[in-house]
Amino acid sequence: MAKKEYAFYPGCSSQLKASASNYLTSVTSMCKTLDVKLTEIPDWNCCSASIGYCEGGELPRLAINARNFAQAETHLPGQDIVATCAACWLSARETKDRLDASAQLMRETNEALAAAGLHYKAEVKVRHMVEVLIEDFGYEELKKPMRKSLEGIKFAGYVGCQTNRPFGIAGESFENPLYLDKMVETLGGEALTDYDQKVACCGGALAFSEPEKSQRQIRNIVESAYDHGAEMIVTPCPLCQANVEVYQSEINKKQGTKFNMPVLYYSQLMAVAYGGSMKEAGLDGQLIRAEKLEKIAGK
Repeated sequence: MAKKEYAFYPGCSSQLKASASNYLTSVTSMCKTLDVKLTEIPDWNCCSASIGYCEGGELPRLAINARNFAQAETHLPGQDIVATCAACWLSARETKDRLDASAQLMRETNEALAAAGLHYKAEVKVRHMVEVLIEDFGYEELKKPMRKSLEGIKFAGYVGCQTNRPFGIAGESFENPLYLDKMVETLGGEALTDYDQKVACCGGALAFSEPEKSQRQIRNIVESAYDHGAEMIVTPCPLCQANVEVYQSEINKKQGTKFNMPVLYYSQLMAVAYGGSMKEAGLDGQLIRAEKLEKIAGK
């Protein structure tokens, strides 16, 4: 029996060949070391983070998330729901808070779910994987399985906005959350604690509608990382990771910059530190190669 068990909500972006499939690869490796069992919620559906606000109405958006909750309560009773995607976690947390606070919304949502033979009992908790690592393990426990130190690498911890507001990680400042810095230091790396873009928005919602604004945000995030001496950026958010990595080449073409900053997930750092190979850490899925981390993984 695993040390910890959770109902896992992987989200759309972590699926095979999706934009964050390497995130799931590294999480799987990390969880294997920590003896964590993640069981996918049966027949889970999209959390509605992207489509839920497109004139679909409030109730359908809430019911879509509540369906996942009801599935977890039915098939994986007593297990907290854990999401790795920041947008999925934010959408699900909002839904849970809204439903738990309103008897009317809860009643209407369950009327909708009843058409599929489901009922949400409000028994399940919704958590981000980072919350699980910090609250259920703690930094000292996360350090124990380390086999390789990340010493010699300087990281800018880019939290982004979705895991920061309005919920955030318990005990952390909204203006200056430190958990990524602490994770980096736990693994032997150097955290650039004065990095001033750690909670800035990456402009993900504007990437297609107003690309110039989005890319201005990304430039600020990457440029500040360089200015503070970072060699890599680390984040807990798939959208942040994709935006900040993918658009560096576009910014280089348009603005004459020479950005080539690797953007990693915290779980990739942990997978490498726990002795995982380049493939097990999902480093082969990077557009901008994290060569220093690859070298450590290959030792």
